[in-house]
Amino acid sequence: MAVAKQELIKAFRERFPGSGEVRVVRAPGRVNLIGEHTDYNLGFVLPIAIDLACHVAWSHNEDGVIRVWSENLREMREWRTAALRDITPAKDWSDYAGGVAKELALAGYHPQSANLFVHSTVPAGSGLSSSASLEVSTALALLGSRAAITPSPEPLAVVKLCRKAENDFVGMPCGIMDQYVSMMAREGAAIRIDCRSLENEVAPLPEQVRIVAVNTMVKHELGQSAYPRRVAQCRAAVAAIQSKHPEVASLRDAKLEYLAECRLDGIPLKRARHVVSEDQRVLDFMDAAAACDLKRMGELFVASHRSLQHDYEVSCEELDFLVDTAISLPGVYGARMTGGGFGGCTVNLVAPDAVGGFTGQIGSAYAKKYNLAPQIYICAPAAGASEL
Repeated sequence: MAVAKQELIKAFRERFPGSGEVRVVRAPGRVNLIGEHTDYNLGFVLPIAIDLACHVAWSHNEDGVIRVWSENLREMREWRTAALRDITPAKDWSDYAGGVAKELALAGYHPQSANLFVHSTVPAGSGLSSSASLEVSTALALLGSRAAITPSPEPLAVVKLCRKAENDFVGMPCGIMDQYVSMMAREGAAIRIDCRSLENEVAPLPEQVRIVAVNTMVKHELGQSAYPRRVAQCRAAVAAIQSKHPEVASLRDAKLEYLAECRLDGIPLKRARHVVSEDQRVLDFMDAAAACDLKRMGELFVASHRSLQHDYEVSCEELDFLVDTAISLPGVYGARMTGGGFGGCTVNLVAPDAVGGFTGQIGSAYAKKYNLAPQIYICAPAAGASEL
């Protein structure tokens, strides 16, 4: 969903009259095609950026304050530049921006006083990474405001700073995928990210398939507490595996046969089985995409969802309904939940000539079941963050 630069600048000047030069940056949301909950286990993920994005118009001010206006929420937050190292979380949307400002200050990048006008088309709570797109776009704006003597960080350094803000300031122990793809995505392709080496590989997708995301419009509160628990459960599984395989530093290093050898059972077995098998599905999906094997790509999607549903236990009734309905429709190769889970979106692989029928049928079925109209997005792989 394109946002016109001049419209943003006009809205900025109405909010902050008398400002000087106004610049605009954007950072996209993402759909993760496959590789869910593998990033914080240092495994593989295969996301695309999408044309939904967070835009930040910004300009210097002389007040010694960083002000951030959210056009979506109609709220303002501000922090004194002299005290950025000492700010504390407010436990709301502004923590994603404030945390980035603090991490930039701690890293010595010296963001200067500025007014920021934030407008995002990435729906919050959708599993399309609205938080990372806000973090990355805020970082680019504040880096543009920094003291001239401060060198520009490399893109990967910005990614790491944004992730650190979410881990340490917001308090979400996420992996690096969302910030990475928002910054580094390639137009027209997915990227496979190795979350240990932080290297990426471009993964072209077949022209004979379209990517369609369907938003459940729900976000169950359980997700906030379940995410840290899954991180801890994976660490516990690694500790158990290390009794026989001390070389296993994360579940990225484990093999399915190790789980039986080490007599994992119950929750540690289920969590480890998902992560180990999901890492392999990413590699298999890339092979299938390269071979234009749409049937196999769809099978891997469904296998991923079942693993998330039963072994990782991060799905929910609404997501399962959307997946089960989608795979029964003509022209659909596969469907799965995407993102952290407990609501948000499914991602679907659909034949180009079936997209119209799919959107109508899936929307109608979901509305009939839950009396709720889902938002549906046809997703073309977009480029990473940039200045407009």
